[in-house]
Amino acid sequence: MEELPSVAVTAAAGVQGDFRGVVRQGPDGRKRQPRRQVSLIELESWHAALHDLHISEDALLPWHARRANLCVSGLRLPREAGAVIVIGPNCRIEITMECDPCSRMDEIKPGLMAALAPDWRGGVLGRVLDDGEIAVGNEVRIEQ
Repeated sequence: MEELPSVAVTAAAGVQGDFRGVVRQGPDGRKRQPRRQVSLIELESWHAALHDLHISEDALLPWHARRANLCVSGLRLPREAGAVIVIGPNCRIEITMECDPCSRMDEIKPGLMAALAPDWRGGVLGRVLDDGEIAVGNEVRIEQ
């Protein structure tokens, strides 16, 4: 995982540099945009999970240990498919589902998978509706 100050997010490729977001051809020959194109987590939810594991403030794991593409702060992400998040002036991402924590989280810290499970703490997954260059500090808002 790598933290970047800015990155391109596109409907064709998801977050630049992450192969999981690339649109691929399905078995029927049509191109399909993945439902798991972009993953987002709230910094507050990440810290709440770590707090539940009694990890001290000086030993907090960085948010990217969660392996999410993007981290937002000061905003509660929607807990429903179909909601749209806007980042910066024009990047729009539709929430498709909850991002369930996987067993890799327990490899990072025993108990982390369970600590991320309640109330969508593991984050959300989405697909890109409108391309955009996004940067740390951009405004993030809920459109619908």
